[in-house]
Amino acid sequence: MTAALLDELRGIVGPEHVLTEPDLVAGHLRDWTGRFAAEAGVVVRPADTGQVSAVLAACAAAGTAVLPQGGNTGLVGASVPLHGEIVLHTGRLHGLEVDEVAGQLLAGAGETIGAVHAAAASAGLAYGVDLASRDSCTVGGTVATNAGGLRVLRHGDTRRQVIGVEAVLSDGSVLSHLGGLTRDNTGYHLPSLLAGSEGTLAVLTRVRLRLVPAPGPSAVAVLGLASPADAVVAAGFARRIAGVSAVEFFLPAGLALVREVTGLGAVLPEEHGAYLLLEVDGSAEALVQACEDLPGVQDAAIADDAPGRAALWAYRERHTESIATRGSVIKLDVTLPMATAGEYLDRLPSVVAGLVPDARVWLFGHLADGNVHTNITGVPAADTHRLEDTVLRMVADLGGSIASEHGIGLAKREWLGLGRSEAEIEAFRRIKWALDPAGILHPHAVLGP
Repeated sequence: MTAALLDELRGIVGPEHVLTEPDLVAGHLRDWTGRFAAEAGVVVRPADTGQVSAVLAACAAAGTAVLPQGGNTGLVGASVPLHGEIVLHTGRLHGLEVDEVAGQLLAGAGETIGAVHAAAASAGLAYGVDLASRDSCTVGGTVATNAGGLRVLRHGDTRRQVIGVEAVLSDGSVLSHLGGLTRDNTGYHLPSLLAGSEGTLAVLTRVRLRLVPAPGPSAVAVLGLASPADAVVAAGFARRIAGVSAVEFFLPAGLALVREVTGLGAVLPEEHGAYLLLEVDGSAEALVQACEDLPGVQDAAIADDAPGRAALWAYRERHTESIATRGSVIKLDVTLPMATAGEYLDRLPSVVAGLVPDARVWLFGHLADGNVHTNITGVPAADTHRLEDTVLRMVADLGGSIASEHGIGLAKREWLGLGRSEAEIEAFRRIKWALDPAGILHPHAVLGP
């Protein structure tokens, strides 16, 4: 980067918001997994759409690549400047406005999902996307990655919540369609295009989101089952329960690790081969009745008060932080058809052991959607690529997707062809270069330069 461009950026956002000192940029240069890190970088922090526009226009004129970054909670190497890009951090893009009549919320891209939940709740409403990282992940980042989270079964992924967007193209042009009309067929639906684009097409600055009715009383159960295959079958039946909002799973190894790291007690008196977590509208009595109709359930812990529900959720939600204590983590977030999910859960540990005997496999996720968060620790760097290739090809052979809710980023770019045809990938390329002809927006993600 030239000194002239740095001076221009300082003039746009203010000198204090162009960070170059190592101690100030360090948190922006390493992702949550610890696998991806840059040695140095420049971070620019615009305060509004106008500043984002000016920053991108300046970078386009200089031919300098830009990497949009929100809460930096990404897990596929796409949130850190591994190729010397300027980091355009959206954390100062604030603003929350609730429209109670329309049941919508207008949010700055830098607002956290936790802040969105709080704003919606203050109006007696709720936001349908929830993630364990809710207090650090941002609106812009979750839209850019089409995040899923814990409530996809009930409300759908982030793309389903996006009604309108304001975004800036690489040349500084501003796209703004925030009126909030839910019946609007005037041309291409840009919110759907930008959701999941991983910052390669535009920088999101504001988003209009659909809100849902606030949840009423609910109950949570952790169920013990004999095997992962039994959990898959039970999860399929659990989808049919009236009022079900979440069906999660975890396995004995993950549960033991969570208890070791967090100090949580036993969730059930005896160990089981697999565990499901269900949340359902209504009382504990109604959930007990529903669980009795699920095949393979051996035991259950149920709560319908707020502390009890939170205590049971902790066994699932604290998996990610607990696994992170075991060092660098290979994260292969995948989706399997329900017909082959049991086979994947059963076979994967032995497949991994055959390649890297000392590796540990930790599996959990949103089982009713077929989404399995595949975490592997203890893998030497020299074995990482071979292991990733084997697992992702196994997923594809079982009819699954190599990227469920974390995106492609840099980590899975090589394997995009396992799930998309060459014709589709060529269409992606044409869209990319139509919206970013300078090729400066996150040029190494998804498709590559």
